[in-house]
Amino acid sequence: MTRPKKFLLIACITAVAFVPIAVTNTSYFEITKNLDIFTTLYKELNTYYVDTLNPEKLMHSGINEMLESLDPYTDYIPEEEMDEYRIQTTGKYGGIGAVIGTKGEWVTVTEPYEGFPADKAGLRAGDKILSIDGKEAKNYKTDKVSSMLKGKAGTEVVVKISRPKIDGKDEEFTVKMIREEIKIKNVPYFGMVNDNIGYIRLGGFTERAGAEVKNALESLESKHKLKGLIFDLRGNPGGLLNEAINVANVFVDKNIQIVSTKGKLDDWNKSFNSLNDPVDLQLPMVVLADGGSASAAEIVSGSLQDLDRAVVIGQKTFGKGLVQSTRPLPYNAKLKITTAKYYIPSGRCIQALNYAARNEDGSAKRTPDSLKVAFKTKNGRTVYDGGGIDPDIPLEPEKFAKISISLITKNLVSEYATEYRIKHEKIGDAATFELSNKEYADFVTWVSKKDYDYTTKSEKLLDELKTTSEKEKYYDAIKDDFDAMKKTMMHDKQQDLEKEKVQIKSLLEEEISARYYLNSGRIQASFKSDMELKKAVEVLNDSKKINEILAKK
Repeated sequence: MTRPKKFLLIACITAVAFVPIAVTNTSYFEITKNLDIFTTLYKELNTYYVDTLNPEKLMHSGINEMLESLDPYTDYIPEEEMDEYRIQTTGKYGGIGAVIGTKGEWVTVTEPYEGFPADKAGLRAGDKILSIDGKEAKNYKTDKVSSMLKGKAGTEVVVKISRPKIDGKDEEFTVKMIREEIKIKNVPYFGMVNDNIGYIRLGGFTERAGAEVKNALESLESKHKLKGLIFDLRGNPGGLLNEAINVANVFVDKNIQIVSTKGKLDDWNKSFNSLNDPVDLQLPMVVLADGGSASAAEIVSGSLQDLDRAVVIGQKTFGKGLVQSTRPLPYNAKLKITTAKYYIPSGRCIQALNYAARNEDGSAKRTPDSLKVAFKTKNGRTVYDGGGIDPDIPLEPEKFAKISISLITKNLVSEYATEYRIKHEKIGDAATFELSNKEYADFVTWVSKKDYDYTTKSEKLLDELKTTSEKEKYYDAIKDDFDAMKKTMMHDKQQDLEKEKVQIKSLLEEEISARYYLNSGRIQASFKSDMELKKAVEVLNDSKKINEILAKK
C-alpha cells in the first residue's frame, strides 16, 4: 500500500469514527451514496451544460433548496453575509446609527438612533441622502446606502443631505460624522405609565438583554414606589437563549429552572437554571404578548406564566419552540441549524408547527387542539403545549381600518409628520401631546390632494359578484341593481377620515412624537390609545384580581 493511499484510508476511517452514533450503518451508506450522486451531478452539469454556469450560484441554489425542505430557521450563511448575521446576534455594528428607507429616487433617513452619530449630527426623519463621501446616491437601493454608511468605528463619513424647509424649498448641507460602534438597545424605552406602575419595553434578545432589563427595573425602583410593572414583549422576535434566561432571572429566584432543551444528540439535552440573585420577586407583573412574540420572548413569557410570577395579557404568541446553533463550514461560512426543542418549567413545548410532517400542499402541519397536552404551572393551573403561549387574559388585537392601512403604506402618515416637524420647532411631552381638531382638519385638507385609494371588503365582494355573474351570464339581468348597489357601497374617503378619526389621529400623534423624541417618543405617545396597556394597568390596580388569576384553578 502506498503512503498516500494509507493516509486516505486512515482519514476515511477517522471520519466514520466521528459520525454521531445516531447515524446507523444503513443511513451512513445512504449519506455517502447521495453525496456521491450530488457531486457527480454537479460536475456533469458544470462540464456539459450548454451554457456557462456560475458554480457558486448553482451550489447555493442547491443548498438553499435542501434547507428549505427542513424548517425556516435552518440556514446557510456564506462568508459575505457573516457581518449581517453578527449584527442580528450581537446588535452591534460600525456606522452612524440610523434607520433608512426609500422615497422615490432617493434614500431618506427614517429615524436616527438616540445618542449616536446621526442623532448627534442633527439628522432627522425625512432627510434625503444626496451623496456619501462624494458619490451621488441617486437611485441607490437601501442596502447599498447602508453598506456605504457602515464601516469601522472611528472612521469618518461625509454625507450630503437635502432637507425640506417651511417655504417649500429644500436646504442642502453636508455633515461629517465619525462612525461609532452602534449597539441597538434591547430596551428601547422604560418609564412610568402613571404614578406607581412602571413599564419596560424589551425589543430583542441580543447580548446584554438581561443586564438592560435589570438596570431598567433597578432604575425605576430607585426613583419610584412601584405598585406594579408592565413588561412589554409584543412584537419581540426573540434571540439568544442565554439572554432569555438572564431576563427571566431578573424576576425569579436563583437556581430555578427556566428552560430545558432536548435534541437528537445527548449533548443537546440540557437544563438551564437562573444563576443570579433576582432584582424583585414580589412586584406584581403583567407581561404583554402577541402573535409577534416568538422564541426567547416565549421562553420568558412562558416561564413567568409557568412559575406563576406574572399575568400574561394579549394574544397567543407565535409558537416557536426550536433552538438553533451554528456550525462552522469551510471558507468562513456557517450553518445555522435547528438542534433541539425547548421546554419551559411546566414541561411543555410551545412549538406550533411540525416541519417533519407536511400537508398535501407542502406546508408544515399545525398541532390540532385535540392532540395538545395539558400541563400544570407551579400553583397547579392548567396550561397547554403545541401552539404558543395562551394569555391569561386574551384580548382582541387592534384592527386597523382600510383607510389607516392605506395612509401608512403610502407613507402619508410619515410624510405629514415630517412636514409638521418643519412647521413646529417644538411640542409638549410625547405622553401628553395631542393634535387639536383644527390640526386634524388641516391634515384632512392636506391628504385630500394625495393618492391613497383603497378597496373596502364590501367593494371587493361586489367586484367578485360581478365577475361571477358575467361568467354565468346573469350580469345583464342584474346590471341596474348592481350599479345602484355599487353607488351605495362606494366608500367616501372624506367620510372615512372622519369615521376613523380617533385611530388616524393616534397614528399621527405617535409619528409626530417620534420626530421630536425618536423611538421613545413614539412609545410614550402610543400609551394613550393602547387598550392592552390600559387593561394591564387595570389588573395591576386590583391585587385581588391578580391573586385570583394566579391561583390554582
